[in-house]
Amino acid sequence: MEDLIEKWKAERERKAFLALDDGTVFRGVAFGARKDALGEVVFNTGMSGYQEILTDPSYAGQFVTLTTAEVGDYGINAEDTESRGLFLSGLVIGDLTAPSNWRSEMSLDCYLRENGVPGIYGVDTRALTLHIREHGNRRACLCVSASVDEEDAIAKAREWAGLDGQDYAAKVTCEKAYEFTPRLSSSVSCQHANENVKHATTGEAKAKPNIVCYDFGVKTNILRSLAEWANVTVVPAKTPAEDVLAMKPDGVFLSNGPADPAAVTYAIENIKKLLGRTPMMGICLGHQLLSLACGAKTARLKFGHHGCNHPVKNLATGKVEITSQNHNFAVVADSVPDCLEVTHVNLNDGSIEGVRHRTLPAFSVQYHPESCPGPHDSAYLFNQFREMIAK
Repeated sequence: MEDLIEKWKAERERKAFLALDDGTVFRGVAFGARKDALGEVVFNTGMSGYQEILTDPSYAGQFVTLTTAEVGDYGINAEDTESRGLFLSGLVIGDLTAPSNWRSEMSLDCYLRENGVPGIYGVDTRALTLHIREHGNRRACLCVSASVDEEDAIAKAREWAGLDGQDYAAKVTCEKAYEFTPRLSSSVSCQHANENVKHATTGEAKAKPNIVCYDFGVKTNILRSLAEWANVTVVPAKTPAEDVLAMKPDGVFLSNGPADPAAVTYAIENIKKLLGRTPMMGICLGHQLLSLACGAKTARLKFGHHGCNHPVKNLATGKVEITSQNHNFAVVADSVPDCLEVTHVNLNDGSIEGVRHRTLPAFSVQYHPESCPGPHDSAYLFNQFREMIAK
């Protein structure tokens, strides 16, 4: 009984709450780092993959609410990280569970503490998700330190600048260029697992194409998928187009990334200079930046797309792909210029999910083919880029 009393006391001491800028407060229990944070609340509908979500730089500046009931079951391991660190503002979950998996190296709680990210569990995530669907993504203050009251937290959330008009790509990009070398592991890329992907012969392997990848918040499995058939050099987000062309690339890849694409003006200008000079492929933020460079506009979605179960139709084949997505902004349909052709659409809301240039070797998709939600529905896109380079 004494042990139970001590446990209850500890739980009471760890009270936490999430205060939204509209005055709504969701209460729970603190875990992870004991520090308060500001961010934008989004929800992710994936049933698994919380470690990949945590290490996706596209979540920079956001509190991620996981709609699945239990989180933490399989712990954390070094193989499944998608970037060099954690960039999200905090994690919001329902039930926090202890790890029970042979691959686990540490608990979710320990992982967040080590990386300075606060979390809150015991939240009614269903109610929070419905609130976001009704009212849109909200600015918020996550309070786990017990040093801020609810009224002050609401005020802080309202004062926070938010993500609109903010360049977060510059915050998450690499500091200097590097050659990507896949580490040996039991994990495989989406492309490698797809039996329909054409693999290079021994002779072709000696002459792999050279791809330069702009890092706006790139995920490791994107690089791994490209490295299946190419030499990959990753460069910082602000690398001038002239420097990229000096590397004599056979193709340029535009990565995913966080926040508002219209704020990444330097990238848009560099893409304009690269169009027609080298084949290009973009994913997520890279898709939006390519579209902006061609004359389209982007705008915020009400609550974004975050999850691994979004149906997307390929307009050329009529096939529907199950896709993984993570973005708050999208290309505005009636702003697409004549030089672009829409290739994919979202079957949930009709938003644009892919474009290609009508005359130049460039295309992009809003979703993440490397995440393998289908699991291999979208792996053909990397082959499409490879064939574009070969031509």
